[in-house]
Amino acid sequence: MSEHYYTNNPSVESKPVTFSFELRGKQYRFTSDHGVFSKKEIDFGTRLLLDTFQFPSEKGNIIDVGCGYGPIGITLANEQPDITVHMVDVNERAIALAKQNANQNGVSNIIIKQSSLFESVEERDFQVVITNPPIRAGKQVVHALYEQAFHHLKKGGQLWVVIQKKQGAPSTIEKLQEHFGEVETVVKKKGYFIICAKKV
Repeated sequence: MSEHYYTNNPSVESKPVTFSFELRGKQYRFTSDHGVFSKKEIDFGTRLLLDTFQFPSEKGNIIDVGCGYGPIGITLANEQPDITVHMVDVNERAIALAKQNANQNGVSNIIIKQSSLFESVEERDFQVVITNPPIRAGKQVVHALYEQAFHHLKKGGQLWVVIQKKQGAPSTIEKLQEHFGEVETVVKKKGYFIICAKKV
């Protein structure tokens, strides 16, 4: 089986690329590389998730799980400088890139660390968990992410997920309904679902 982005330490040769991209009305500059998800541009699912996401009325810290090289977490941290955005990924190369991208975009209200899902995350009072989940890691890992997200959210907190219908959106909704009091499909577009689950 070929190596993919859900790998602790990608062995594929490093060939960094840097590009500019507009997210939520602002320009960002990202450096990406082989061995991370969506190397050459911000993928459609991530863009749709960011376009759809709304900050809750109650302010609180956010965690971007499976942050890759950082577009989601950096964008939201830049928009809300008075909160802290945590960013985690199992992939060492992705974490190094996320730190580089936070610096080159001048965003400092961020904590970035390597973690397999929430393994290295001590905080349990997040207002938002947001994720473009690691589908290639398998259904078991993705569903574990949902379960762990529930336990790391404060009451009233929200989990935001982007997932394609063909990659398991219906089973995601079923799984979320086992744990969360409210589960809403906020947007459906080009086979992608944006789902918001609330811990009530």
